[in-house]
Amino acid sequence: MKKTLIIAALLLACMGSKADNTPVQQAKQDLLQKTTLGGYIIGRAAFNDRDISTANTKHSDFDLRLVRGYVKGTVLDFAYMLQIEYEGYGGAKEKGPHIVDAYAQWQKYDFLRIKAGQFKRAFTFENPTNPWDISFGGYSQLVDRLAGMNDRNGEHSSGGRDAGIQVNGDLFKSHKDGHPFVSYQLGVYNGQGINHNDVNSHKDLIGNITINPFKELSVAFFGWTGNYAKNGITVDRNRMAWGLRYAGPITVRAEYGVSEGHKISDYTTDASTGARVLKEGVDDGADAWYVMTAVPVTKDKKLRVQGKWDVYRDQKTWGTSKSIYALGAEYWFYKNLKLQANYAYNNDKTTTLDSHYNTFDLQLYVRF
Repeated sequence: MKKTLIIAALLLACMGSKADNTPVQQAKQDLLQKTTLGGYIIGRAAFNDRDISTANTKHSDFDLRLVRGYVKGTVLDFAYMLQIEYEGYGGAKEKGPHIVDAYAQWQKYDFLRIKAGQFKRAFTFENPTNPWDISFGGYSQLVDRLAGMNDRNGEHSSGGRDAGIQVNGDLFKSHKDGHPFVSYQLGVYNGQGINHNDVNSHKDLIGNITINPFKELSVAFFGWTGNYAKNGITVDRNRMAWGLRYAGPITVRAEYGVSEGHKISDYTTDASTGARVLKEGVDDGADAWYVMTAVPVTKDKKLRVQGKWDVYRDQKTWGTSKSIYALGAEYWFYKNLKLQANYAYNNDKTTTLDSHYNTFDLQLYVRF
């Protein structure tokens, strides 16, 4: 009798062990053990000396640059993320809280991952970089105007994101440190920005290929072809960019991008026919570039100084350019708290009203 009870107990234990290892049970454990809740707040005090008769109406401002909360994790071979934002970048925001990221990614293999939902467009090094790591008070004009932050073509502020599906992967990994010598991304997107359905049958195709000769150095080419539709007007959006990134003892990043395609504002309504017609004398090209570097000045690397040259030319001419020469410093009190100071001299040739002015801001980053 005792032997029978022992055998039965062993059988039940084996059955229980198998049940615990089923995909359903494993998925439940993943949700409990591999899900992270978090968020961050970036507060800002901004000052400038621009003539108040221009579009700028005040010399100082206190605001919340970003307030975000997120949930992310992994379940079996899938990663997921949902991120909500209350305030938008640079003050250009949708009304009330809105979704910025909502996606799932199958990532069983490093060489082939599939992502679907709403996420960052695969264009430029800087666009997918977390706001914590950008510095200089925000993203470059290249990303702001040509990657869908506050796109030149008239698209609503989308934080560089769109809805779509993307394949990506890492190839030819180093035996020494495991870094991939080649990485790639290729995505198909609606082309209308975040939280907006497509309005035509045309989709945007965006991709990049990155060569990593060694772990700290990356060189990449980015391509984008598509269009954008608004108010009955459709404009092309064909873009290319090249970039270099070095993240060693110092940080260096440089990117150049060029765009072909008109803006929605380039069109007007014909008074006699009511048709939308292109204004005279407007060019459909634009380009932008930046070069930045950041250098730690203390042994613990908590304090670093940085500099940046940032240019955007709305019609690929110096007469339509805005150049920003920026200096900054940031100090990390600890991993989730830092203070950043940024100064910039602005030369905006698109206006005759006080085109030369200075800006300064202090930003406090808090993460939880």
